[in-house]
Amino acid sequence: MTPTPRNPVRHHGLITVSIMLATIMQALDTTIANVALPHMQGSLQASQDQITWVLTSYIVAAAIALPLTGWFCGQWGRRRVFLVSVVGFTAASALCGLAGSLTQIVGARLLQGLFGAALVPLSQAVLLDINPREKVGQAMAIWGAGIMVGPILGPLLGGWLTDHFDWRWVFFINLPVGLLAFWGIARFLPESRPKAERLDLFGFATLSIGIGLLQLFLDRGEQLDWFDSWEIRLEAAGAAVAMAFFVAHTWTVQGVSFLNRELLKDRNFVTGQLFAFVVGVILFATTSLLPNFLQGLMGYPVVYTGVVTAPRGVGTMIAMLVVGRLVQRVDVRAIMAVGFGMTAFSLWQMTRFTPEMDSHLIVASGFIQGLGIGFTFVPLSTATFATLPARLRHEGTPIFSLVRNIGSSVGISVVQTLLTEGAGRAHANLSALVGPGNQGLAGLPPGLDIGSQAGLAVLNAEVTRQATMVAYLDDFWVMMVLTVVAIPLLLLIRKPPASPATPAEIPH
Repeated sequence: MTPTPRNPVRHHGLITVSIMLATIMQALDTTIANVALPHMQGSLQASQDQITWVLTSYIVAAAIALPLTGWFCGQWGRRRVFLVSVVGFTAASALCGLAGSLTQIVGARLLQGLFGAALVPLSQAVLLDINPREKVGQAMAIWGAGIMVGPILGPLLGGWLTDHFDWRWVFFINLPVGLLAFWGIARFLPESRPKAERLDLFGFATLSIGIGLLQLFLDRGEQLDWFDSWEIRLEAAGAAVAMAFFVAHTWTVQGVSFLNRELLKDRNFVTGQLFAFVVGVILFATTSLLPNFLQGLMGYPVVYTGVVTAPRGVGTMIAMLVVGRLVQRVDVRAIMAVGFGMTAFSLWQMTRFTPEMDSHLIVASGFIQGLGIGFTFVPLSTATFATLPARLRHEGTPIFSLVRNIGSSVGISVVQTLLTEGAGRAHANLSALVGPGNQGLAGLPPGLDIGSQAGLAVLNAEVTRQATMVAYLDDFWVMMVLTVVAIPLLLLIRKPPASPATPAEIPH
């Protein structure tokens, strides 16, 4: 079949390079900061659960802003939105690097998420638009490779920059990349014709408020002792009221709705949102736990932390290359079952971690988990959109990403809360065993004599270390159980048609 002729685009290569610079910049930022979290924690005088706000603020802001990308492009044109996004993201990166307190860096990360949300979908849309139909596959391969730079090179680059310079350089590195991307897009990318679209402002506002208050509730609940605090009660009540208004409005509104009710009539789409949430939890919760575990508990240098966590991204890339060939030949539900099974197995491996182990189990479990995520994501996207009418796919894609991002932010907050509570509980249980009545302590060296203050301090430090280890293992158990429980729900998904046309989805 002869391809449909299309007007040639001038400066095709320079446009591709420019938009991919912006894409890689955003993709790197999802992982490059993770390995630097322990260093940020000390510099900004934050607790372990507080420093994860650096991750959750970015994810929540991106989740809220992402569904607005199409509306902004319709109002002002794609090129203008692209340029504003690049400028805003680059400026917010500079503010992150200059931050002198936790409040400042969280605020800057919120701005990063708001401006960065549009970069990946816009880059994909531009590549689809400037390439003829027979070269779309090649263009998407380039786009996918750019996206996968994040999970592979992010930990390595973040560790190297933090070790050789300072954690602030994981953000400053975006400045030259952002400037080059802005120049290329401003110079070579033609403007698209604006096409006015209506926005359900009330629906967007209530959903955004609900998500924001829910995240505040989860992030600050442990610190303020949950419902003993009036702030937490107000945040919980506000989130519930906002979400109730959103549901009622979506159910009853006539005309344009932020969440099209027709999407909820498709069983595969609705089930896909559940799995997107679960995958979001597993994908980001683990990456938020490992840097502090490896550097704080295992004593790994920041560079080595990046090295041992990078194989996770390699596993995801390999799996996605393989699953791209399988998805048209094998039932996607079976592929997803294998992916969830591999992820569960990797989490089981992580429950076998000990303070005295070498790095082999860390590398192996990370690589297998990367394979599992890769075997899950592409089939999940295929199954979610396979039975959805084509006219609804452009509305369903941002909702899918929104739910995945919410799962990611909720997952990070929950595992950190469980970690803090679990460590405190384990410390109390272990401390009860350290006393004069325990005959097993009688043969300890003089430096560990429980009758001296110095000995008690050393013993308490070891109890704290072991209690923290127990709490990490409990977190890995919780995520493993969640993964296993999700597998039978695959039966709710209808088998997709033989050759579904679905949007590309790549975890990042």
